[in-house]
Amino acid sequence: MNRHLPLKTIAWGIALTLVALPIIGVLNGWFASQRWPIRKLELRAEYAHVSAEQIRAAVSNHLGKGFFALELVDVQDAVAKLPWVERVEARKHWPDTLSLTVYERRPFARWGAKRLISSNGVIFSVPGSEDMQGLPQLSGPDERLAEVISFHAQCLREFSGSGLSVRAIELSARGSWRLTLASGALIEIGRVDALARLHRFLDVWPQLAASGNGPPVYVDLRYENGFALRWALPESPSPTLPPGPEPAGQV
Repeated sequence: MNRHLPLKTIAWGIALTLVALPIIGVLNGWFASQRWPIRKLELRAEYAHVSAEQIRAAVSNHLGKGFFALELVDVQDAVAKLPWVERVEARKHWPDTLSLTVYERRPFARWGAKRLISSNGVIFSVPGSEDMQGLPQLSGPDERLAEVISFHAQCLREFSGSGLSVRAIELSARGSWRLTLASGALIEIGRVDALARLHRFLDVWPQLAASGNGPPVYVDLRYENGFALRWALPESPSPTLPPGPEPAGQV
């Protein structure tokens, strides 16, 4: 007698039950869209730019669906359309709870006039980005974003300890670099040997700074063996007016 036959029979019975149960459930409406509706929404988010009200509004059309009918991908897509949202994790907890973890984009710098760069190097747009303050200004062709970010990091290292601070970096369509310092001074670097030219200027800068003239207003590094500086013109002293007549005394 084959002792394994009952075990095989039981295994086949379980397998057929698992296959048949969903079919029976559908026919009897067990998994219908209105059965076991989602009644609770759990949110985990930083709320720096995205509010709980915005997230709830984005998923409101999905909360009336049944526990089994709710598609998590649809929920994630709805929340991901909010301007500041970078990533969404969605889970269901039996019997009536939807749990969302929302990760916001962290702005690292401004890109051009109206866009931002996230901390993971992605360009994105949000309303009111042009009013944000305190971010470095980067610009250039979109396809060279990584190159601009890398050059910005190199500039921060090069200017460290110099007393000069880089406020903006621009890469033109022709590949020419330009820096704007916090003082407003422009530094034209050009297309060739950008870091080497910066080295050449910053090596001499301590002696130039010792002159007491302050930062130059314009630096041109596009020379093979040197660079050119332009300083602000000294302010003309205000003319001294001659004293006016003495006021007449009262009689």
